[in-house]
Amino acid sequence: MDSTEDNLDTLTPVLRISQLDAFELDRALEQLIWSQFAQCFQCFKPGLLTNFEPELRAFLQFLLWRFTIYSQNATVGQALLNIRYKNDLSQGQKYKPMSKRQKLWYALFAIGGKWLQERAHDLFSNRSPESVIHKFKYSITFITGLLRVAGLLNFLIFLQKGRFATFPERLLGIRAVFCRPQGVRQVGFEYMNRELLWHGFAEFLIFLLPLINTRKLKVVVSSWFLPVGHLHHNDGTLSIHCKECAICGDWPTMPHIIGCKHVFCYYCIQSNYLSDADFTCPKCSTEIHNIEPLISNIHQIC
Repeated sequence: MDSTEDNLDTLTPVLRISQLDAFELDRALEQLIWSQFAQCFQCFKPGLLTNFEPELRAFLQFLLWRFTIYSQNATVGQALLNIRYKNDLSQGQKYKPMSKRQKLWYALFAIGGKWLQERAHDLFSNRSPESVIHKFKYSITFITGLLRVAGLLNFLIFLQKGRFATFPERLLGIRAVFCRPQGVRQVGFEYMNRELLWHGFAEFLIFLLPLINTRKLKVVVSSWFLPVGHLHHNDGTLSIHCKECAICGDWPTMPHIIGCKHVFCYYCIQSNYLSDADFTCPKCSTEIHNIEPLISNIHQIC
């Protein structure tokens, strides 16, 4: 397999977003390992790991470096994205792995730098201003500031050219390349189109359904299928007038009858009857004998 990879004539450049995604995956993995490691001591005395947290984090990062960069020339995030480091100091376009010296310097920058940054306050605190260690603190702070400025400039150059995402990579001459040549990606949008169509249809229904008068629709459908066409005036109902309230003139809501051939909304006839006991039908002047629902009468006849 190695001989096949070494015979590659050209190396495909890695996208900027792929390199940045690899760093994010590495950070997430480190945080996950530390959380799992800390849970092993949750039953012990609180704060047991606080005094040694920088050293423990450095040790876990060293283990990751040993089984990723040192043995495979790639971090976990890079391996997931089919990326690995190449010795960019070598001549030619063929792949050449990182040298042992580059790997050791990478560990010193990645692990030692983080440890020194976390331990700097404890190492240089409670020292007299005239001591050599206190003066060394200012030197470390100045060097750290320069490295941050260099990292910012390197990131700007990386955004322009797409090589050496971090300053240690540029300093050590290691570059991210693809492990295998990238083929043309055949992307199918059928599933995405179906999902977009379904979500659009669902949002349309959510907007439309509250605007539909379901009660009126139910009454219309009921008038089509319920056997009210053969009812006569002697039955107390008449299907000819069951589509209009004799009081409000709209489609009857909860249609009721009072003994004549006309139909009323329940709230129309009930409110008028409660306000006036002598209320009569406005169409035929029939007195109210009994207010009965129309549908129940139809069911009884059926």
